[in-house]
Amino acid sequence: MVSDHPRLWLLGQFRLELPTGTVELCRNGQRVLAFLALRRRVCRTVVAGTLWPEVTEEHARGSLRTTLWKLPREEPPLIGSRGDTLLITPGLRVDVHDLAHTALGMAESGGGSPSHGEPPLGLLTGEDLLPGWDEDWVLVERERLRQLRLHALDALAEALTREGKRALAMEAAWASVRAEPLRESAHRAVIAAHLAEGNIGEAVRHYDAFRKLLQEELGVEPSPQLTRMLPVRPRLRGTPSGGDARPGRPW
Repeated sequence: MVSDHPRLWLLGQFRLELPTGTVELCRNGQRVLAFLALRRRVCRTVVAGTLWPEVTEEHARGSLRTTLWKLPREEPPLIGSRGDTLLITPGLRVDVHDLAHTALGMAESGGGSPSHGEPPLGLLTGEDLLPGWDEDWVLVERERLRQLRLHALDALAEALTREGKRALAMEAAWASVRAEPLRESAHRAVIAAHLAEGNIGEAVRHYDAFRKLLQEELGVEPSPQLTRMLPVRPRLRGTPSGGDARPGRPW
């Protein structure tokens, strides 16, 4: 069903949908619209210099003018201007903004209250920003969104554990672990969910596997904060016990 308002998808792949249907844009049109959608308002010189960095300023501004002229004619226009500043129309719905709003809200509120609806696991574990685009401005925004998602997943896992929704809490925690295996806060959420279920053995096994990973990859130990979560003292690597029986990395 086509929306009455223009929508732009940047997660997964670029897609622009107008009230009249999906619109195909040239590559430069996609780049300009994506850049402005992410920044909302930017000076023309910054847009031109960022998207056409290897040519003269005059050439870059000319390429920008040509690209803007080729964009679909909408009312209001997708991109407006105020002096030397370009602005994205406020009526354009952008999936990245929906993700950022949700993730920031969850991170700031400690995961929010899951009782207000289904936890947004799909949104927080969805596709990356513009996969295959390797320009610096995309890489910066992609990493920003990745960090937002990770913080939101950690907060969501903690909130779901508090609410007693431990299976969903585990899903959120494992999604964070898979996204960044060396992130201790994600493993803390997994261990907290195990302990909430009374699965002390699972919690200790996960701690052991994470500790082994940290030693192999970084040569460091888990933080005292993580170690203190366990009600029993983990067996330190190398102590006499008939061999190291810890399982391999589970992620």
